[in-house]
Amino acid sequence: MPAHEFESDTTTDPLAHERAHLAASRAALRAMREDAQALDIRDVTANWVNAAVLQAQIDERIKSLADLAHTPLFFGRLDYLHVVGAEEAEGAEGEEFYIGRRHVHDAQGDPMVIDWRAPVSQPFYRASRKDPLDVGRRRRFGYTGGDLTAYEDEHLTDPAEAEQTSKLLQAEIERPRVGPMRDIVATIQPEQDEIVRSELGGTVCVQGGPGTGKTAVGLHRVAYLLYAHRERLARTGTLVVGPNQSFLHYIEQVLPALGELEVKQATVEDLVTAQIEVRGTDEAPAAVVKGDARMAEVLRRALRSHVTLPTEPVMVVRGSRRWRVPAYEIEEMVQELLARDMRYGAAHEALPQRIAHAVLVRMEQSGEAPDDRVQNSVARNPAVKAAVKAIWPAVDPAKLVLRLLSDAEFLAEHAEGLLSEDEQKAILWTKPARSVKTAKWSAADAVLIDEAGDLVSRTHSLGHVVIDEAQDLSPMQYRAVGRRCSTGSATVLGDLAQGTTPWSTQSWEQALHHLGKADALVEELTAGFRVPRDVIAYASRLLPVISPGLTPVESVRESPGSLSVREVASDALDAAVVAACEESLTHEGSIGLIAADARIPALADALTAAGHTYLSPGQETTAESRLTLVPASLAKGLEYDYVVLDEPAAVIDGEPDERTGLRRLYVALTRAVSGLTVLHATPLPEELA
Repeated sequence: MPAHEFESDTTTDPLAHERAHLAASRAALRAMREDAQALDIRDVTANWVNAAVLQAQIDERIKSLADLAHTPLFFGRLDYLHVVGAEEAEGAEGEEFYIGRRHVHDAQGDPMVIDWRAPVSQPFYRASRKDPLDVGRRRRFGYTGGDLTAYEDEHLTDPAEAEQTSKLLQAEIERPRVGPMRDIVATIQPEQDEIVRSELGGTVCVQGGPGTGKTAVGLHRVAYLLYAHRERLARTGTLVVGPNQSFLHYIEQVLPALGELEVKQATVEDLVTAQIEVRGTDEAPAAVVKGDARMAEVLRRALRSHVTLPTEPVMVVRGSRRWRVPAYEIEEMVQELLARDMRYGAAHEALPQRIAHAVLVRMEQSGEAPDDRVQNSVARNPAVKAAVKAIWPAVDPAKLVLRLLSDAEFLAEHAEGLLSEDEQKAILWTKPARSVKTAKWSAADAVLIDEAGDLVSRTHSLGHVVIDEAQDLSPMQYRAVGRRCSTGSATVLGDLAQGTTPWSTQSWEQALHHLGKADALVEELTAGFRVPRDVIAYASRLLPVISPGLTPVESVRESPGSLSVREVASDALDAAVVAACEESLTHEGSIGLIAADARIPALADALTAAGHTYLSPGQETTAESRLTLVPASLAKGLEYDYVVLDEPAAVIDGEPDERTGLRRLYVALTRAVSGLTVLHATPLPEELA
């Protein structure tokens, strides 16, 4: 299965034919965009609101039809043995289909490029010699700077052709990276494709080690679901949740490259800080307790403690008549609302209507004929409002959490049997804040307020949520995200071995329970496509300690990559790190210098003194600026062609315990795509020695 390089521009040259189809497809895409730009909506909209909505949709359509110069319109071709039906092929019938990132059609409406998500495209990822799926030939294309320069054929039904690894596929996987994360639409593997095309109704959890492509799988699943269920998800919404802004910036171009512009991205903190500003931090013991699922019950008890059973009747005066609802009857209403376990705010709204209805029954019994307007009027009666305020008062979620964290007696009352005395002391503020606005809320406090807010009124649910690096979420954070997809589905992505928070997930079963998706399907990706085999094998020595029982990643890359572990004198470490960066910069691609957070200032000074500029995580690398200085705490999820890792012992020491430190080191060791250089003056952990 040799790759064929471009040699001539004759009509008999297959590559010339393919380049001509690429040029024609680009012209057709340009025409599609021009048609969208030329749309005149003045005569088809009834008012300015409709016009604004329609114009916004047209603008999004125009953006989605942009021709990205270095993003090939198609990356493969399928030659079927038999004619494919029009329904499967996006309105076209035929035997030959070009597979690309988006649909492109000519002036007659005939497809020139088929969207990779269409049913007819699926065999590009799934077909094999054992099961060719009616495909006679699968052709892959190679590109250089946006120009089609090579092709490679697999004849899946030809017994004479030996099975070989695709060199173009391997080259695309190992291509040096500059800039943000790319899509993997040309290199999706069969096991990844199964997850990508799983149905919208089910939640999928993907356990995947470094380099297995779990992040890309999650993003491509969103793109597929938007294609297959566009109308529904346009109505309900989609969201990608990442661990930090640097990570979100790194992945933000993947979905737009696939033509999907409407997916929102956020961190958990973004989701829960609508009402308050995070200005404080917690010590690890306090953060662990605040993140524990038991806090949900503490909050529920504290909220319900505001309900007081009535001791006095309600007397409603209307005109010359007085209507009395006895205390025992109101108590029955309150007990019924409590038994239904409905949202606190909904019950607060329902109680005056229940009391008003009791008054209406008495009116009817006396011969009057009141209607709904009378009931609403009675519900707003001062006597009824006063009774509801005393029995079921309105509660502000932030004030509730403020009182729990400030008032030891209030916390003890509602945490009895749930939190120990030491745990209660851990989360109590030593200097209670005077108000919600002056409080120095932490990220964990914001999650508690969000939980309390949901106990008061239901959180809006989206159609689908992707959670990446999910192993680092606390149970309360899982609950916060789960509320955002309570009536929808989720894609949960993570690696238990990379859990580096004190509250990190111990098992996916527990995590999915807290998310509210206990019936989710758990898939495991163990084939590594990014991290070189020597590097992943070296890092995997830590697995028996940091995550016993987890299957190590097996690299399927043919090129083993480079691994260098060097011991240097402590007074020469900074200079050796700079030299290693200079050595890495002689190669093509991006360079990441990863170090313990405490070491970053010293290394920044050393790089500057040596005349090197550097980027921060999340900043886009360019051909002129390829070196990024990465604190170990922000390395998760990022990838670089070459990584220089400074002082592993310092990375371990920067964490509250050895296990978390070793997990942080595992993350740092597995960020390299082509080569890893480890420099140390302090002895390595015994697992790596």
